[in-house]
Amino acid sequence: MKIIGICASPRRQKTTHHALTVALEAAAATGAQTSLIELAGKKFSGCVACGQCLKKPVCSLDDELSPIVQALDDPELGGLIFATPVYFGGMSSQGKAFWDRCVLLRRNGFRLADKVGGAIAVGGFRNGGQETTLAQVHAAMLVHGMIVVSEGPPTSHFGGTCCSGGEGGIQADEFGLTTARALGQRVATLAARLHRD
Repeated sequence: MKIIGICASPRRQKTTHHALTVALEAAAATGAQTSLIELAGKKFSGCVACGQCLKKPVCSLDDELSPIVQALDDPELGGLIFATPVYFGGMSSQGKAFWDRCVLLRRNGFRLADKVGGAIAVGGFRNGGQETTLAQVHAAMLVHGMIVVSEGPPTSHFGGTCCSGGEGGIQADEFGLTTARALGQRVATLAARLHRD
């Protein structure tokens, strides 16, 4: 059973990548097979509404996002953890393009339906738009029919909420990293339970 992490930061291996790595390590500790895909540095565009994927499950855009979207169409995929920095109270433009292009999976049999989805948002401040960003990601997941989860007790709010702007950066944000860790564990645990059925 696989858990894929999508890092939607435009910056390679920075704070959002760190938070997602923590979550995936917790998922792997449950026995899940994990992988992390970074969107940073990749050349791609958003959906152009050409309608080609209404006819067959192939995107007309032949760019570096197409194989990433296709990788999600895997029967062994049990869950998806999506991590994004907060930009103006929402996900990154790379993240939005990713979800828009995933329409191919929705239009061809809701291929992400019943996969477990969790989200992580990294803001510059403790109350820097993480919750509004997570709500935006959750909306995209729900439109795909995914099972959206929080990080679970004891906080059980909206997922991983990390802060990168304090002293010591994200590495010093133990509260935020605890939510990311708990989210990874919860996504993997529930995905394994559902995958057995």
